[in-house]
Amino acid sequence: MSNYYCECCGQKFSTVQSLTANPCPKHPAGYGKGKHILYQGTEKANYTCKFCGQQFASIRLLTNVPCPRHPNGFAKGSHSPAL
Repeated sequence: MSNYYCECCGQKFSTVQSLTANPCPKHPAGYGKGKHILYQGTEKANYTCKFCGQQFASIRLLTNVPCPRHPNGFAKGSHSPAL
């Protein structure tokens, strides 16, 4: 059985259908303004931020911390998982 993760918030779902059917609280367009976005990488022991290279044990932990090198500015966005 596969797990599917949201790229924005790291929430885990059992099907792609359930992932894309629900609103994401950390969507780039704003709170409640978009659905979860499928993380298209594979499950790993550690996930790396594509902006700064910092590693985390889960996508959920990674997306809940402000990134010092985010494109919007220092700590103006969360880390984002690299594929």
